[in-house]
Amino acid sequence: MSISAVSGIAPAGYLDALTGTAGTAGASAVTAPTQGAGFGTTLAGSVDQLQALQATSDTLAVKAVTGNLDDIHDYTIAASQASVAIELTAALRNKAVEAFSEIMRMQA
Repeated sequence: MSISAVSGIAPAGYLDALTGTAGTAGASAVTAPTQGAGFGTTLAGSVDQLQALQATSDTLAVKAVTGNLDDIHDYTIAASQASVAIELTAALRNKAVEAFSEIMRMQA
């Protein structure tokens, strides 16, 4: 009996935008963003993708409630992806606030 590796846990493209990598599912190292892509641009793209995941989840939820959705699994997958993306965003925000607070303590 063999166990295959788990892949595709994060919403498609969400981590790629944050780490600056593209098409490197399962890569062990995080590479630096490409030249010219600033943190603000990367963050804005990631937030846009988060909003798109939420919109997809909301649309499928309405379809599920009205009975227009053929496969309920589509909604559960979209809702899970949106949930993971929000949790990741909140964790990144918390770490950024923690880092900022630490820098402010060093300067005092």
